[in-house]
Formats: sequence, C-alpha cells, structure tokens
Amino acid sequence: MYFVLSARGEPRQPSYRSLREAGYIEGQNIAIEYRCAEGKRDRYPELAAELVRLKVDLIVVAGGTGTQAATNATKTIPIVMVGGGVDPVEAGFIESLAGPGGNVTGITNLNRELGGKRLELLKEAAPKLARVAVLYDPAILGTAREVKEDLPGVARGLGLTIQPWEVRDGDSFETVFAALNKQRSDGLYVHGRGPLIGANIRRVTGFASKSRLPSMYAFRDAVDAGGLMYYGADVPDSYRRVAYYVDRILKGAKPGDLPVEQPTKFELVINQKTAKQIGVTIPPDLLARATKIIR
Repeated sequence: MYFVLSARGEPRQPSYRSLREAGYIEGQNIAIEYRCAEGKRDRYPELAAELVRLKVDLIVVAGGTGTQAATNATKTIPIVMVGGGVDPVEAGFIESLAGPGGNVTGITNLNRELGGKRLELLKEAAPKLARVAVLYDPAILGTAREVKEDLPGVARGLGLTIQPWEVRDGDSFETVFAALNKQRSDGLYVHGRGPLIGANIRRVTGFASKSRLPSMYAFRDAVDAGGLMYYGADVPDSYRRVAYYVDRILKGAKPGDLPVEQPTKFELVINQKTAKQIGVTIPPDLLARATKIIR
C-alpha cells in the first residue's frame, strides 16, 4: 500500500497508466490511500502524521510543502517527491541529487532555475515590457529568497524591473490587485504554486485579463484557467516517472540509493485566446516554439 499526499487531490492519470504498465492494479495487488490538503497548507502536517500511522509502504507527495510535512512525519517510510520546485538539497530533504541518502527520492522540477527563462519568454511575448509584478506566497519553501535575490539580477539583464508582491491568505489577493492597479505594472509573473495560489488561480488570471497584463506562470493549470503563458517541466512526464520509483522501492530498493531526477522535457504553453483578449500579438517565432497553443 502506498499513500499519496497532495494539494489538489488524486494522482494524475499518467501515474496510473505507468503503474499499470509496471504491473500494479489498484484493488488487486496495490492499495492506494489518498489525502488532499484542499488548498490549506496548514493541513499537511496533520494529514502526514495521520497517514504515517497507517504504516503505509511508500509515500508519494506533490510539492515542497507536502514533502516537508512528510519528512517531518517519518524518517523511515520511503518518500517519493514529485512536482516540487524547491531545491531538495537546500531544503534538507536529501544529501545530493546523485546520492539522496535517507528516505527521500523522486523528481525535482527546477522552478528556481527556470525563473529567468520565464521572464525572458514574457519579454519576448511583450517586447515593451518594463515593470513586472511578481506574485508569490512566502510560505513556499525558498520562494521569498528566489524572488528577492535571484530574479532581480536576471531582470536587470533583460531591462526589466521586478515589483515583488506577497500573498499570505485569501484576503491578500484583492489588496494586492488594488495596489497593482495604482502601480501600473506592465506584466505579471506568478512565481511558484502552492496551495494558496493554486486555490485562487482563477482570481489571479481574471485580474490579469481584466487589467490587460501579459502574464507568465510557473504551473500549467494557470494557462488552462486563462493565464497567458506557462513554461516549465512537462508535468505529465514527471508523473510518469513516479511509477519507476514506486516499482523499484516496492521491490526492495532503498530510496537513498535512487538518484533524484531532474526534468528532461519542458513545455511552453501559450493561451492565444487570452492574448487576443488583452491585445497582445505573440511573435510568430515564439508561437512556433510553443509545445501547445490554446486557441
């Protein structure tokens, strides 16, 4: 039996298909327990502790906040992380990518390294861009430092000025939106995801569209919800790799001996319908590089 802890609900379909391909069929030779934080990050420790008491054989956990809760709850049950942008070495989850040690392994999605590339692509989409509002949740591991220390240097090289804005709860969004209307930013970059931003993403994309702001997001769901652009790891491909770790660990491999993988496939998704709504003409060469265009 293994346990899935996530912000949004059940595992993605690619992980199901890959598990079946590896010979695991739920209800026959594997049992799966699900726990969902429902957008509330303070539920993670409670859920992790509760399910560790079930003595599951393996934990699959999405995101850095969930991984932190799982590692706090157990140092013995194997943990497979997936989809988190936090640096797992810096966060203390593992010793190194090549030799994780301990009870954690899995996939890290490199959000920190991709921040500069996202700004570059946003600038390509809107060449007149000068001031970019960066929306982030400081409770997400490492995010505040990335926004305040890493992004400004990259932004300067692109001729951009970063305007950081924190959201700490659901009420923060309207306060930030009101301030952004006064600041007259030229674009919006939503850095990271986390339960709070994920639960309020339609409010964010709605604001960006209403304010005619070209927007870039660190997670694919945002573009499906009306955001302009997403660039990052191919998440379905990452979830497919979950089955590899599950299979190896259930067959006796130690998580500390399985190297943590970085993504090899990336997506650039552009919502052309949103572009037209906000009056942005995406350059043809950028459209040609997109892996998916929403029309």
